[in-house]
Amino acid sequence: MLLKPWNQWEFGPSAMTAWNPVGEFRDRMGRLFGEMESLFGEAGTRPLAAIFPGLNIWEDKDTVHAEAEVPGFTPENVEIYVRGNELTIKGRRELEKGPEGARWHRRERAAGEFVRSVTLPYEVDENRVEATFQNGVLSVTMPKSENAKPRRIEVKSAEAKAMT
Repeated sequence: MLLKPWNQWEFGPSAMTAWNPVGEFRDRMGRLFGEMESLFGEAGTRPLAAIFPGLNIWEDKDTVHAEAEVPGFTPENVEIYVRGNELTIKGRRELEKGPEGARWHRRERAAGEFVRSVTLPYEVDENRVEATFQNGVLSVTMPKSENAKPRRIEVKSAEAKAMT
């Protein structure tokens, strides 16, 4: 005797009700997105195939800060561009040649170029941007432009204005 495995789609609660294509589509899409999250991570986290370089951006009262992980790079191989409220980081890492006559068994370290552009939360003063490089971390300090800083507006009494 041939037994067929139980299938909830054939014999489950929906077998007793009318077919609902929209509901079935919604359920299947929910499962698809659930599987995508398990493979690539939730929105806002670094997935398996992460964007390179990893980047943190934060602000304090007068400055926007960015830190990028660029291990194996040197300051000479990294370029930074800032225009308005856009930060662009470019870099290039050459392929390691290795010793003469070496036979590679595994070569996982990436080589080549990258370009990463992000929109900053504020316009920054392009002329005062500074960058430092230490232990594979690129730190960029970008003072906010004067237009981006809050300005206190004096509130005048409507009565005082009417008298003038």
